[in-house]
Amino acid sequence: MNLCTDQLAMMLAAPGQLVSVSHLASEVQSSSMVEEARAYPMNRGQVEQVFLMRPDLVLAGTYTQVSTVDLLRRLGVEVVQVPPATSLIEAVEQVRIVGRALGQEAKADAMADAFAAEIEAARFSGTPRTAAFYYPNGYTTGSGTLANEVLELTGFTNIGATSGVTGGGILPLERLVMAGPELIVTSERYPGASRSEDILVHPALRAVQARAGVELTSDADWVCGTPHLLRAIGKMQAARAALEAGE
Repeated sequence: MNLCTDQLAMMLAAPGQLVSVSHLASEVQSSSMVEEARAYPMNRGQVEQVFLMRPDLVLAGTYTQVSTVDLLRRLGVEVVQVPPATSLIEAVEQVRIVGRALGQEAKADAMADAFAAEIEAARFSGTPRTAAFYYPNGYTTGSGTLANEVLELTGFTNIGATSGVTGGGILPLERLVMAGPELIVTSERYPGASRSEDILVHPALRAVQARAGVELTSDADWVCGTPHLLRAIGKMQAARAALEAGE
């Protein structure tokens, strides 16, 4: 019933063990496993729908609607709630948590060990460059976030964090312009139109982007603390290399 546990379950479950994933698992903007998700019936997290599937176990997030979780438990369904990962260490541990819940400890331990090793192998030890996340409405992510740890791991200082943003928050465009980051990480525009995205085509932001020389688009690989995060780390490493090559 949760995007991130959906993906971990698809990676760890034995054949026939997983009977449904949430509808979010099939959304391209959010999920790294859209093709794999199509093999499973979708659910929208409704108690009636989930209960009628007769599951022995439901994997949910800590932000899953409280009434839904409580009712499922009162109906005798085991529910394991997994909090969102806010660090790389937590991301590795979540592999083990879901593996234990599914009775797939050995598979999960092997996956977690490999995940941790690849994270450590990606660690950059040189002088940090500056980077900023910038999304619709001027939203950014700062300290205490998984995205910030990815930046630090790959040799970047997060403008959002140095500007005092903890978790997620708004970074005024003026502050971004004054900081002049060497890399901007932004998002693909959603289909349709929204005023919140207007700031992404503001002339002042365009000027910062032109000076930065390197722009990276975040995608589904950034959303959850799964081993797919390694692809996001790889993109950051490539962005760092492009900055070095451009000097």
